[in-house]
This record gives sequence, structure tokens and C-alpha cells, in this order.
Amino acid sequence: MIWRAREHVLSFPRPVMLMGVLNVTPDSFSDGGQFFDSSRAVERGLQMEAEGAEILDVGGESTRPRATPVSEAEELRRVLPVIEKLRAQTSALISIDTMKPKVAQAAVEAGASVINDVGANRAGAEMAEVAAETKAGYVLMHMQGTPATMQDDPAYEDVVGEVTDFFQERRGFLARNGVQAEQVVLDVGIGFGKTMEHNLQLIAHHARFARLGRPMLLGVSRKSFLGRLLNQPVEDRLSGALACASWAVLNNVGILRVHDVKETLGAVRTLEALRARVNA
Repeated sequence: MIWRAREHVLSFPRPVMLMGVLNVTPDSFSDGGQFFDSSRAVERGLQMEAEGAEILDVGGESTRPRATPVSEAEELRRVLPVIEKLRAQTSALISIDTMKPKVAQAAVEAGASVINDVGANRAGAEMAEVAAETKAGYVLMHMQGTPATMQDDPAYEDVVGEVTDFFQERRGFLARNGVQAEQVVLDVGIGFGKTMEHNLQLIAHHARFARLGRPMLLGVSRKSFLGRLLNQPVEDRLSGALACASWAVLNNVGILRVHDVKETLGAVRTLEALRARVNA
């Protein structure tokens, strides 16, 4: 299958792509404040590319549970200088992690090729119109609730089935608003309105999303469900994240969104080499 992100045309299946997380925020759950300065953020982005990231996901608003919302103007102030500087210095795809259509529009104009809509398409037609007009790649993520409410007792009867239904309904909506199917990547939204059990079910049964016919993105890096599962603080969750990433490689993931690029790349490429010899 093909994924189109502006001038980029990528064919899947392919070796798993890594999307490096670049939070230009003071309060993200994992690295908030570390790269709040634009120069440090650019330096980190270039480092992740050197370590193997093919996509750099720039975000200016934390989506951790109960995070304080930021204004459109503040989000733009945070992300645009970083995107502009990265575009001039890197060949990696640049993604904008946002819930705001005007931020997405400005980011694409500044050099981003992908819109990572962490708002689960709540902006509706306006965000879809930005994706349609710019031809940017579009990551459609599932979330139950909002960042402010998503962890207030999330509930599903069949989490895999309900996330699948969400994708099918939203893809139809995107198509009606001009977004081409080949622009879309799907993300089950680990940690966004899910309990630990919901997250584990979505990862365990990730292969079931293959029938949707689109590349799948998965973000498990340093997530809180790993902390609960393993009783580990955020800085010690790499082993659990690598286990989930490795499982996902065998179960229909095309893109992994990660903080620890070098370590994840080593695990993923080793697993891909082993799989190739089994299937030879």
C-alpha cells in the first residue's frame, strides 16, 4: 500500500519506520522541559535522525492526562521555529503533533509533511480540510474522551472492535471532506482513554487492524501503562517499550513513535532480520 505525505510517497510493507518524539513543551509526561528551547529541540531532532528516525514528530502542547491547554498563539510560538530550522537541516519527514487546524496549517507551510492529529479528528471538517488542501500525510488517532477526561474510568465492551469501528467511520468522514485514502495512517492511541488492560488488548491483537488496509502507527514509548504493569518510573520503561515494539513489528505495525530511537532501531532491525530468515 502507498502512503502519501505531500511530496513523499512511501510504500508499505517496508522496514518499520521510526518516528522520533520531539516535545517542545514544559510539561509533557516524559521529557517536558528538556527541549523547550528551540535550539535544543533542533539539536535533539538532528540527533534522532542520526540515530535512525525517519520522521520527527514536533509537538507544542502536552496531551498527558489533565494537562493545561495552551493557546493557539503559544503553540505556534513553540513549534514553528523548530520546524523551520529542522526543515533547513534534515531530510527526515517532519510531523506536527497537534489538535488545532490552524497550527497544522501553519506547520505544513513551515515545512511539515505530516499532521499527527492527536485530537482524534475532533476538529472535524476544519482539520480534514487542512489535510485535503495541503496533501499532508494524516495520522488518525483514536481517543476516548479528551485529554482532560480521557482517563476518567474509560470503558469499552470490545476495545479492538470499537477502535476498528471508529477508524472506519472517521475514514469515511475524511474521504467526504477531500482527504485521500493514501494520505491516512491509523494509530490506536495507546494511553488515550484506555486502561492498562485496554492498551494490552490493542497491542496483543494489533494484527487485526491489517484488514483496514492502511499503515499502522503505534506509540508505546514510556507510557504509563508500562509503569503500572512493571512498577517502573518513566525513566526505566525502555525494556517494556522494546517488548511491545518487537511484538508490534510481528503484528502489522508500519511506524513506531518512540523517544529512544537508537535502542528501538537495534531491536527492530534485529527482529526484522530474524523474521526474514524464517520466511525465506
